[in-house]
Amino acid sequence: MLADECKKMLVENIIPFWSALEDKENGGFYGFMDFDLNLDKKADKGVILHSRILWFYSSCYKALGGDELKRLARHAYEFVRDKCIDYEMGGVYWMLDCKGEPVDDMKHTYNCAFAVYALSAYYNATGDEEALQLAYRIFEDIESKTPDEYGYREAFSRDWRLVPNDALSENGLQADKTMNAVLHLIEAYTELYKADGNERVADRLRFLLSQMSDIVYNKETDALRVFFDTKFNEVGDIHSYGHDIEASWLMDLAAETLGDRALTERFNAMDLRIAKNIEKLAFKGGALYNERENDKIDTKRVWWVQAEAVIGYHNAYEHSGDEHFLRISEEVFDYIKNVTTDKRCGEWFSEVSFDGVPDRRKEMVGPWKCPYHNGRMCLEIMRRSK
Repeated sequence: MLADECKKMLVENIIPFWSALEDKENGGFYGFMDFDLNLDKKADKGVILHSRILWFYSSCYKALGGDELKRLARHAYEFVRDKCIDYEMGGVYWMLDCKGEPVDDMKHTYNCAFAVYALSAYYNATGDEEALQLAYRIFEDIESKTPDEYGYREAFSRDWRLVPNDALSENGLQADKTMNAVLHLIEAYTELYKADGNERVADRLRFLLSQMSDIVYNKETDALRVFFDTKFNEVGDIHSYGHDIEASWLMDLAAETLGDRALTERFNAMDLRIAKNIEKLAFKGGALYNERENDKIDTKRVWWVQAEAVIGYHNAYEHSGDEHFLRISEEVFDYIKNVTTDKRCGEWFSEVSFDGVPDRRKEMVGPWKCPYHNGRMCLEIMRRSK
């Protein structure tokens, strides 16, 4: 039943909403829509947004087939290929104007990871060798330009000089390294490894998984640390509930994709502990809180956090056989369907209060608001229910 509901949400709500944002004049997709559904066709276009859209249509086409999904995936691919990649200095830009010209040429490891993720997904859906070559081009940029003796550095100028990591720092903190970048490199390299089983990719994926289990994961609290200095000393006291439940299934998927049974068993056990901890701390009233900073809990319901909870608890059910986790997954989905989904258009509100009131200040489409989390929720539940 949950898989059927997810397919219905994907096909009837999410795909039509985002397909209507195709920019047929300048390429790619329009970059901003406010809460009142006013579309700004002149808004800048985020490269993260476009990588996520490319991943979305590629994955939808792989799962559902159809000429229109294939066409939209190609449309997104051509924009990423032609506008987002810096062929002179490597990596991808951070932000483009509405016509596809760079307006912020910062290089960020997190952003490059999403380009690898998207290009790999497009190859895995279509077999387009050019896309795989581009994914490896950016993989090599990451591997040659960002590592230090501790891990992956994150924020750079266009010519790869270190700059402050403002893009992934928040809560008044300045972080040199982040759990978020480690997590999404894992996600990207998992998708790239699916393409051709490259052993160098597997080696780096194992390294990243070891960083998650040995550095990022706090064994005493069953939570992931969020911000670090360059030597991976923790900065601040933040617990991101959404990232924990997202990581719980992405780490499992990475280990399973590598085909390493011992690694899979290790992460299955760790990720079940994380899921139980998030249930205890953040699952209230049918949905997840956002995060804790010091002793203050942010109780609002953020769109992507709920999407990851549906997958994360379904994953916990699959690995434990405990139907309690399945009921949580289904309960959060019901919350999404009844509270988070905007009945005007089928897309989800960015945020709602604990009482279910949408935040009108938050956009429906933007540099970070995309069809990646909610679309992936639908696709993952469909895949896991076959």
